[in-house]
Amino acid sequence: MRILVVEDDIQLAEVLTEALSRRQYVVDVAKDGEAAWNSAESMKYDLVVLDVTLPKLDGIKFCQRLRTTGTSHPAYRNAGAPVLMLTARDTVADKIAGLDAGADDYVAKPFDLEELMARIRALLRRGSSATTVSLSWEKLHLNPSTYEATYDSYPISLTPKEYAILELLVANGRRVLSRSSIIEQVWSVDDSPVEETVRSHIKCLRQKLRVLGAPENFIETVHGLGYRLKYE
Repeated sequence: MRILVVEDDIQLAEVLTEALSRRQYVVDVAKDGEAAWNSAESMKYDLVVLDVTLPKLDGIKFCQRLRTTGTSHPAYRNAGAPVLMLTARDTVADKIAGLDAGADDYVAKPFDLEELMARIRALLRRGSSATTVSLSWEKLHLNPSTYEATYDSYPISLTPKEYAILELLVANGRRVLSRSSIIEQVWSVDDSPVEETVRSHIKCLRQKLRVLGAPENFIETVHGLGYRLKYE
């Protein structure tokens, strides 16, 4: 899942990015409201963590703009994304203003990081049932809730990026995914690798699957286009 963190406090943004990345979320960071809006126009997000006090466009106005975006606007794909607001202001009036702007939850600073992570998980569960549904392709089974993968009932030891790529391939079935598409959906905007990195991850996945009995071309290369899963 992809999360947009909008926070002008660089140290706090780094803490949140590290904590979310450890939990295998893809994280993009914007340091002001206008930069966040540009991100919302160019990328689909599963959740927005939004500071209220921001340069250029504050969190309240950003949230209002997001919720009222028209269907023809590129940001409309995020109009229904859960929004968790962060603020140093903890009055009832401030909370009401945030919730009236369209926020789904409101957390005052300073906050307990583990509690914040729990609130994020709750919002993501509410926003999508995909986190509780297992994914399967032939003898391959993935559990997005636990990030566990098995082939023919044997567990597969995967890195977070390997799991994310495999989950993306299973979710798309026979649809061909280009290397650039995989990079866009698995890596953050600020951490985009070269396409050779995708090739290396695919090679490692094939090796791990082959050890457990999967065919050599279980992950099929469609020359000039990208990758997809193949029926056995």
